[in-house]
Amino acid sequence: MTFHSNGFSALTKGRSMMLAAALAASTAIVPAGTALAQDEAETITAVMHSGLRVLDPIITTAHITRNHGYMIYDVLIAVNENFEVQPQMADFEVSEDGLTYTFTLRDGLMFHDGEPVTAADAVASLKRWGERDSGGQLIFDVTASLEATDDKTVTWTLNEPFTPLLDIVAKQSAVPPFIMPARIAETSADEAITEYVGSGPFTFVEEEFEPGVSVTYEKFADYVPREEPADWMAGGKVVNVDRVVWTTMPDAQTAINALVSGEIDYLEQAQIDLLPILQASPDLTVEVRDPLGFQTMGRMNFKYPPFDDEKIRQAALMAISQENVLATLVGNPEYYSLCGAIFGCGTPLADETGSDTLKSGGDAEAARALLEEAGYDNTPVVLMQPTDVVTLTAQPVVVAQALRDAGFNVDMQAMDWQTLVTRRASQSAPADGGWNIFFTNWSVPEISSPLINPMVNGRGDDAWFGWPEDPALEELRAEFIAADGAEAQAEVAQRIQAHVLETVNYIPLGQYLTVQARSNKMVDMIQQPVPVFWQVDKTE
Repeated sequence: MTFHSNGFSALTKGRSMMLAAALAASTAIVPAGTALAQDEAETITAVMHSGLRVLDPIITTAHITRNHGYMIYDVLIAVNENFEVQPQMADFEVSEDGLTYTFTLRDGLMFHDGEPVTAADAVASLKRWGERDSGGQLIFDVTASLEATDDKTVTWTLNEPFTPLLDIVAKQSAVPPFIMPARIAETSADEAITEYVGSGPFTFVEEEFEPGVSVTYEKFADYVPREEPADWMAGGKVVNVDRVVWTTMPDAQTAINALVSGEIDYLEQAQIDLLPILQASPDLTVEVRDPLGFQTMGRMNFKYPPFDDEKIRQAALMAISQENVLATLVGNPEYYSLCGAIFGCGTPLADETGSDTLKSGGDAEAARALLEEAGYDNTPVVLMQPTDVVTLTAQPVVVAQALRDAGFNVDMQAMDWQTLVTRRASQSAPADGGWNIFFTNWSVPEISSPLINPMVNGRGDDAWFGWPEDPALEELRAEFIAADGAEAQAEVAQRIQAHVLETVNYIPLGQYLTVQARSNKMVDMIQQPVPVFWQVDKTE
């Protein structure tokens, strides 16, 4: 994975002026009302990458909603930092023939409403998750039965062996199988839940929730953590603070000022241009959370023109330059790399077949010729542009210009990220509130395999947003499952890579690193891709 210099200076003018202004303002007082007044010794105030509006962690893959899920829900099993499956809510056994998985709930599990967690709750939660999650769908394809054989025992029986089952159920993202009370989990997987009762280490303080602005969590006094040390999503989730407050500050300079002045304790994603301000403070820790970082990507809507036409999708891909996107998004080439691998560079299945034009700067002339060959009729491309997430503001602007240069009629519509998250689930026509293309980011571990990568799903309406109907892709995924050994899997993964780039299932736009910053008063924060607030303590 190699790093590349900034070759898109025309779109990055003013960076030095902005940095100088930010440095001058770094000691400014945060405007009244931006920080929540709580006992500093017991409350962590955090600025996350986005405001929170969608509260159901099963109907969306939005990271902020996943993070919310980890605060208030728990999972049956989880992975440690070595990606080894560990017991969490339940111990597990696998029969010798690989057809029966038995999960036994541990003692002391309690929902926030005071009711005990039962196997029936787990079964209902797993079934709802299995309707939405790409890997879960694969498991349920071969499921004979999933039932609670008593209050503490879940028995999952398969029609045929499915070796990755534990890895998929234990994955940390994108849609973890969070356990909810059965009455809530029985909500249709196509509808959002309206009650937010978990059994995790924190409770959701609904009366203090301001959608998109602020969300408050309190320590769940009756949570019984595991005895093992915390290790990524596994181990003992010991809470050492009374409250955690997520407050929204869309302006990067305001958030950095707040952290420097001590108004907040934690900033999930610091803007790279402004890192010198944070690095200059002896009271802050500034660090890269995950060495693999994130993949940024674009997804098209397969249901409606113009991207229901494969040639037009290919023309769009041909027009786009990863370098232009990343240079504008990140700026400093130390923090980004060109990468055309759909499973992420630096992973066992990395392959970059089909990404030549993406990595070489795009080819507007060839894209225009292909667009004319496809008979493009100037149908508007509704491109959704989030304006309030620092890691998602550049991609729409850069890509919109590249598409226009290739001859597309682009209708770029600005909105906040949570509005986009809601709108991307709509299957309405673009002219009726739908969309044609949007951009998002994934941590590399959550896209590193055909079993868990949400985009590599060809099940039409049951696929991820964009809804490609692609039987050939589903056959390739089945081949991957059946492949004997790492070498055979890598060969199938390479064919999936080629197929995805040929059909333009989605457009990988490269990888970048995120930098978090926190007050030195926050100690023992777990170093992992998902920001969690157990184990961490706050000192004076």
